[in-house]
Amino acid sequence: MPQVSIARLFDDNLERLRLEWVAGRGGSTKALNSELTKDSSQGLIGHLNFIHPNLIQVLGTSEAAYLAGLDGASCRSILAKVATKELACFIVAGTEPPPPSLVEIAESTDTPLLRSPVASVELMWMLRPYLARALAESTISHGVFLDVLGMGVLITGDSGVGKSELGLELISRGSGLIADDVVELYRIGPETVEGRCPVLLKDFLEVRGLGVLNIRTIFGEAALRPRKNLKLIVHLGKPVGQMERLPLNAGSESIMGVDVRKVTIPVAAGRNLAVLTEAAVRNYVLELRGFDSTREFVERQSDQMQKRDG
Repeated sequence: MPQVSIARLFDDNLERLRLEWVAGRGGSTKALNSELTKDSSQGLIGHLNFIHPNLIQVLGTSEAAYLAGLDGASCRSILAKVATKELACFIVAGTEPPPPSLVEIAESTDTPLLRSPVASVELMWMLRPYLARALAESTISHGVFLDVLGMGVLITGDSGVGKSELGLELISRGSGLIADDVVELYRIGPETVEGRCPVLLKDFLEVRGLGVLNIRTIFGEAALRPRKNLKLIVHLGKPVGQMERLPLNAGSESIMGVDVRKVTIPVAAGRNLAVLTEAAVRNYVLELRGFDSTREFVERQSDQMQKRDG
C-alpha cells in the first residue's frame, strides 16, 4: 500500500519548500496512505479547518492571525480538538511565526509542526501533485513504454514477438524510452495513469541477440523520458483467423479502473511496425480532435451508394 511518512515528506520537499521542523518530532513516523486518503471524509491538504479537518492542516497569514487573536486557553482548546491521532501534520506557511499555543500542542501531542516561507496557496499547489504521485494506486505491466510523437505508448505482446526491437527502432526515429520489460503504472488522477521505470532498469533496453543496451550511452539524454501519462496501448499479436479490416468500435483496456485506448497490430514478415505504430498514434491524435478516418470513409461510401441507388 503506497504511503508517505511525514519524515519522508519533509526530506523530499526540504529544499523546494525551504522547510523547517519546528516541533512534534516524535510524530515523524505518522503516515498518509492511499487507503486512508481514499476512504476518509477528511481532505488531504488544505487551510486550517475545524469542521472538516484536513489530514495536513496548512496555516497561512489569515489562519495565523485568527489564532493570534485568541487568548491562550481558547487557542489551545480548539487546536487540541484538531490535533487528533488522524492528523498528519501542521504546516505554517508564510513569514508569520507559529503561534506559541500551536507549538505547545504540537509538542505535547507528537504532531509534526513544519514551517515554510512559501505562501500557503503556492505551498499547497506544490504539495498536491507530490502527494498524488506518492500515494497513487499502482500496478506493474510487462512491455516497452515509450514517448512516441509526444504520446505515452505501451507496447505489449507475447514474449519474443518483437517488442524491444520495435522499441529500439522507434527510439532511432526520435521516440523516447521510459521503461523496458517492467513498467510501473500509477493512477495519479481519476482518468490519468502515469508510467515510470523501476530504478534498477533505468536507461536499459534488452534486445534479443544484442543483449542489454544502455540507451543513454548510445543515443544520448534526448532518447530518454523520466515518466509519461499512458494514452495508448499497442498490442503486437500474431495473425489469427480473419481480422476485422475496418473496426468501427475502438478497443480499450482497463488499467486500475481507467480505460486506455488499445490497438492491435498483427505481426507478419515485411510489415514496418514502427511506421504502423506512429500511424496509430497520429490517427488517435486526430480522433481526439474529432476526426475519425474510418467513419469518414464508411460515410463517404454510404453517400456514394445512396446517390447511385437514387
